[in-house]
Order: sequence, then C-alpha cells, then structure tokens
Amino acid sequence: MADVLLKVSGLKVSYGGIEAVKGVDFEVREGELVSLIGSNGAGKTTTMKAITGTLPLAGGEVAYLGASIRGQGAWDLVKKGLAMVPEGRGVFTRMTIAENLQMGAYIRSDASAIAADMDKVYTTFPRLKERRDQLAGTLSGGEQQMLAMGRALMSRPRVLLLDEPSMGLSPIMVDKIFEVIREVSAQGVTVLLVEQNASRALQIADRGYVMESGLITLTGEARKMLDDPQVRAAYLGE
Repeated sequence: MADVLLKVSGLKVSYGGIEAVKGVDFEVREGELVSLIGSNGAGKTTTMKAITGTLPLAGGEVAYLGASIRGQGAWDLVKKGLAMVPEGRGVFTRMTIAENLQMGAYIRSDASAIAADMDKVYTTFPRLKERRDQLAGTLSGGEQQMLAMGRALMSRPRVLLLDEPSMGLSPIMVDKIFEVIREVSAQGVTVLLVEQNASRALQIADRGYVMESGLITLTGEARKMLDDPQVRAAYLGE
C-alpha cells in the first residue's frame, strides 16, 4: 500500500453557527487521483478551503505527510508541496501569463529548473505559450483555468488540489482540462479533485468519495462507483 499523504479526520466547518461540514473522513495516498464528488452545496469547496487553511476548522484534524497542518496558511503548505487550484481560478488579472507562471515558482530559486518547468507548462498548454505576454484578465475562462493549473504546477507540488476545474467551461475545454489532469497524475503528482461533473471525475480517478449535505455518504473504487445504481441515479442522470 502506498503511503497516505493527506488524511482528513472528523473535519467540521461552520458558518455562523451552521455546520457546513459535519465530520468528514477521507485520505489520499501517494500517486492516487482521488475524486470528491457531490452536488452544489454539498460542502466540497468548504472542505478544500479548510484543508488549505483559508477557513478555520470547527473540529477534526488535517494531516499531511503524517503531521498536522491545522491552522497553517497557504504559504506554508505550498513550501511543503501542497498546492491548490481554487474554484474561480484566482489568476493575477493584471499580470501576463508568463508573470503568473513565475509567481507559481516564487518559493523556488533554481533558475534553470524553473525555466525548464515553464517550457513544460507551455508544452502542456500551447495556447498559453502563444499568448505568454497577454494579460491574464483578458483570457477566456478556459484559458484562465489552464493558467491556474500551470501556475500551481510551477511550484512542483507533491499533492495538487483541484477545486471544480471544469466549472463554466465549454465541452471542448472540459475535455482538455480532464486530459491534463490525467497527464499530471500519470507524471506522479498525487491529485485530489473536487468536481460536480461526477461522470468525468470518476472516469479518470482511482477512487471516489461522494459528499452530501456535509457528510461522506459513499466511497469506493472509481470504476465500481461509475456502475453503482445509487451514484448513477443521483449524479449521472440515469
């Protein structure tokens, strides 16, 4: 069995006295691509924000590499190899594509390796290379998603968290994004994918967790979950 890199135990998050996440447990092992699926409002994004320290925990624990990261900020986590591509992309709109990618490598000082990784991102996303001097704020939603993923990869993460990467994108762009997620996983990066598009997420994942109303209600191998009548009825429209 591969080592557990990320372990969430009894996670609780509250908004103004209302419990949005009600005691969630899951884990991500080294080399896995794990999908956390569920409908809008299930608590998926809240869980991701709690893991990365942008929301306080009301209870429970988050461990990375066997040690608690509760209360640590994104700056500390990126240095430890845990990077997140947030819902809504969060690109620096008044910076160019190239400058955004350079910001992704701000924790690094290995200039030649940074340049090589920049070339690697441009190979993965040729459209970004074509427009590298263009301001990020002028890009389409799909191009911004590519940029956000490329920027996260520039930190050389050990674990990559992706929050709703396909949201609001055209079908062609969704195809590209899922193709890249599969590629990144194949290169050895461990991935936790939060996604409303359950079918696409489970097709590329090793394992899946279903989240409903702040709770994990189902878990298993992704391929088996795709054939589960309960999952198909609730999330795949069948």
